[in-house]
Amino acid sequence: MKKLLAVLVAAVVLVAIGVSAAVSGGDSRNVLKFDAMAPVVAPYTGATNPIRGINGGGVPWVIGSAHGRLRADGRLTVEVEGLVLASSGANPVATFKAIVSCLSTDGTTPTTVNVSTDPVPATPTGDAEINATVDLPTPCIAPIVFVTSGGGSWFAATGR
Repeated sequence: MKKLLAVLVAAVVLVAIGVSAAVSGGDSRNVLKFDAMAPVVAPYTGATNPIRGINGGGVPWVIGSAHGRLRADGRLTVEVEGLVLASSGANPVATFKAIVSCLSTDGTTPTTVNVSTDPVPATPTGDAEINATVDLPTPCIAPIVFVTSGGGSWFAATGR
């Protein structure tokens, strides 16, 4: 009976180790999880005051809600609702994409690395879901997630 119990305990430990390795092998740790985004407003509109090299949309925008998650393996989910022009309450662009901006290094020099997703459809009411995987640099320090036009001008960024 003691031998059977020892074998069962050993089996449980091995299974637990295997499950732990499988989970960490996919590296699903959260790098960034957010429940809000800040819309582009003056003075960040246009090319005058880019953030990490990314220009703001040309005019102010507003956002109803946003949430998302960036994982260590580069999986990114972003859901926005009501991302529209402040002046009209409508979204004039057909697609949104996400850009993840990281502070990184080439070994000796600090760098900014921006990686983007493919564009996804956006509704006229400013709703979109982005589910993609991006190639994050190592290290990826202080990531910012932007929702942008297809051309890369940002309409919303992580923050509030």
